[in-house]
Amino acid sequence: MIMDKLKIGRAILWVLIYFGIMLFYTLLDVVIWRKYFPKYSDWLNIIAIIICVCGFIALLKRAGYQVQFLSNVTLIGILGAIGCSVLFFLLLDNCLDPIFESVFPQSEQDYQETIQSLIQSPVTSLLQVCIIAPIIEEILMRGFVLGGLKNTYGAITALLFSSLLFALLHFNMVQTLSAFVCGVILGLLYIKTNSIFCCIIAHCGYNFISYITTIYPYINK
Repeated sequence: MIMDKLKIGRAILWVLIYFGIMLFYTLLDVVIWRKYFPKYSDWLNIIAIIICVCGFIALLKRAGYQVQFLSNVTLIGILGAIGCSVLFFLLLDNCLDPIFESVFPQSEQDYQETIQSLIQSPVTSLLQVCIIAPIIEEILMRGFVLGGLKNTYGAITALLFSSLLFALLHFNMVQTLSAFVCGVILGLLYIKTNSIFCCIIAHCGYNFISYITTIYPYINK
């Protein structure tokens, strides 16, 4: 993504815009799709999410930011991205998350409720969690926010602040704390490779591993 300098206030504004879009398609799902089209609500929700995400990317492009998915892609970068996926699973799911869950039991309960909702619609939730969300989050948080802030404030400040914003997009404390760690590592990967695609691979890979290992025991019962 070709970036100009970005101020912190503008970075926050764009993240808030994306947050508003998330609230919008969630509201559509709860108020319209589930109420009036329960049989098709999962797929209607996915279609709405895709339309909203594409609209948000169009807003970014209109603001002058050009998405370049396949720029700076190397074999070493892809291997590093795959390694990050495995690292996230080992570090977060198996080490840090159990600690955070013991500290924030209510957040753990909310997280378990989220897991149950994923199990109810495994195909559409897989698309949302493992493909759509990683793509738009990497475009916004690494390509746009981290890339722009790095040009203004330097790599360290940009890395920490973009990771903080990324963490705040995740709605409970267990996910928020883990997301901050994840954001730092993904940010380092982006700084090292200058590749949005590699960050997307790392993010998609981790979410996929975590998704499968999380819901498989429930589906297999």
